[in-house]
Formats: sequence, C-alpha cells, structure tokens
Amino acid sequence: MPADDIEFDPDADHESVARKILLDQLTGQARSRHELAERLARRNVPDEVAGPLLDRFEEVGLVDDEAFARSWVDSRQRTRGLARRALAQELRRKGVADETAREVLAEVDPGDEAEVARGLVRRKLRGMRGVDDTAAARRLAGMLARKGYPAGLAFSIVREELAAAGRDEIAGAESTHDL
Repeated sequence: MPADDIEFDPDADHESVARKILLDQLTGQARSRHELAERLARRNVPDEVAGPLLDRFEEVGLVDDEAFARSWVDSRQRTRGLARRALAQELRRKGVADETAREVLAEVDPGDEAEVARGLVRRKLRGMRGVDDTAAARRLAGMLARKGYPAGLAFSIVREELAAAGRDEIAGAESTHDL
C-alpha cells in the first residue's frame, strides 16, 4: 500500500520518530534514560509519547541506568584515569540517580584507584625531566586533583613516585604544605 494512502496519525508519527531516535542513540554505546529523554525533547517529541516509550525500552533492557553507570565508570577510569569523585560528577551530569551512582562507585576498589593514579603520575613524570622537583610535584598533584583524586592520596603518590624516580628533594617533604 503506498504511503500516500495511509491516514496521517500524529501520535503514531511521533512514536515512530521517537523510536528511531532512541534506536539510533543506542547504536554503538549505552546511554542513560536522562540523556535519551533530553534527545527526544530536543527533537520535539511530546512527553506523553517519550515517557511510555522510554519505559518500554527499560522493560526490555535497552535502557538500564545501572548497567550504563557500570560501563561508564569502567571506561572512564580505564581510559581517562578518573577517580570516584570525578566519576560521580560525570554520572550526575548524565542524569544517573545519586543512589545508583553511589552503588556503582562503591564497587570501585580503592587499591585499583590508587594504581591508576600511580600510572598517571609515572606517565606524566617521564615528560618532566627538565622541570624542577617542586614544580613537577605541584603539576602532578594538580593533574590528579583535576581527575578527582583526594589531596592526601595525590600528594602521597606524587611523593612516592618522585622518590622512585630518584627525585628525592620533594620526596622527603614533611607535609603537603611543603609542596
């Protein structure tokens, strides 16, 4: 039957457009329900169409904020070296519920987090051969702070890695104020 013979149904049209938008958005990577709802709103899909469609996508498992959060945390920790604090901020921006974010972030092993920070410092330290120890320590601690690491952990790791690299001038500092 030719498309011209089909009676125009604005609700069906909005739903088919919304369904296509959702499937396109979910192709390639998971997204939070909030992100998908925002995308539908930007495309002028009415709330009375978007809400039930998002509910249905959740029912069949295509939209799952907890799975999204786990995947996001794993990816961002591995590729960007982000700490829990920065990951929590990103999840909040993605519209993941605070309770869901807390549950997922509680699964992050503090030892793994420290190892990621240690790796970041080692990589950055290789390119700082001509930089004096005090400036290197400040830059490294600043980098870790921007990635969400607590100050105490950041300075401790920086101090240890400087000492391991033979840059002992800062490694023996008595407090973080000396850095």
